[in-house]
Amino acid sequence: MSLFSNRARARLKPNASLPVSNWQGSASHTLGSKYRRAAIPPWLINTASLILMGLLVLLSLSIGVADFSWSGILQSILSHSANSDSSLLLVSRIPRTVAIILTGIAMAVAGMIIQVVLKNRFVEPSMVGATQSAALGLLVVSLLFPASALIVKMSVATIAAMLGMMLFMLLIHRIPPTDFLMIPLIGIVFGGIIEAVTTFIAYQTESLQMLSVWQFGDFSGVLAGRYELLWLTGGLCVLAYIIADKLTIVGLGDNIALNLGISKRQVTWIGVGMVAMMSAVVVVTVGMIPFIGLVVPNIVSRLMGDKLRRSLPAVALLGASAVLLCDIIGRSIRYPFEVPVATVFGVVGTVLFLWLLLRAPTEQ
Repeated sequence: MSLFSNRARARLKPNASLPVSNWQGSASHTLGSKYRRAAIPPWLINTASLILMGLLVLLSLSIGVADFSWSGILQSILSHSANSDSSLLLVSRIPRTVAIILTGIAMAVAGMIIQVVLKNRFVEPSMVGATQSAALGLLVVSLLFPASALIVKMSVATIAAMLGMMLFMLLIHRIPPTDFLMIPLIGIVFGGIIEAVTTFIAYQTESLQMLSVWQFGDFSGVLAGRYELLWLTGGLCVLAYIIADKLTIVGLGDNIALNLGISKRQVTWIGVGMVAMMSAVVVVTVGMIPFIGLVVPNIVSRLMGDKLRRSLPAVALLGASAVLLCDIIGRSIRYPFEVPVATVFGVVGTVLFLWLLLRAPTEQ
């Protein structure tokens, strides 16, 4: 039975006795007579995003330093024999494009989840210490156990990301819900402290070059056999879609979740664990890429409203398209050299973040 049945909606009518959470304010009263509907039909947004992503995928497969031609691919298919073009496509171009898509989807969905859990539109994994803590855990395990398997490093990075997020949630526990701009500011400071500690450890152990690989998201080293961990984030995104209704209810406030029989603590822990694992896998595989989880969910929310199950597919598609576009720009702006995608998206994301902070509030 749907969690948004008529009975549930009847029980969720605005009540002056219930405190309105910050997420409720930003969500513009998701349920009831004040439910914020999509400004554009969801099917139209998803179709346009899918077409855009398809065009960007073709462009991403075509751009690169090595010589490549689609005629060579066609000739390889017709002759049923491998050539340099088909080998390049299978070993480098396709793995890189798939890694970009999975990374964009993972970070955008993770940003949406953490915004719901914290009831704040201005946070994302890099603003709650998740990615910085994952990099710290990865550095420590690489120094202490350099021969450990990749799954061990990913597990330690996930645990470190969860601990960092838990510490951040303890720091903001006493902040009033109305101070919604204070939470991201504290998160930026908190993440900067963790990053400074990580850099100090790397400097003392002469590991700055290794650390730079994780601190700047870059897909230039992605080849077949080096990105497959990212498929785990795809499974986590599917899980997020399955529990989307419960996440939405938790984001509406503690009293509403209690009235509907949803365990806020359990759903929150599941959400935090998913965000930590997504952040750790992305950091281990390609490095940190900031602002995806901040910009993309806010754009989709303004276009489609705040119902998580409806907006998650659009968030995933737009996140993948955004990272694809920034990667294409990074490969083209100084061809044949590459600018890391984290640098390109950092510039674009900073501008959009400032716009989100300074824009005038929209009428409900």
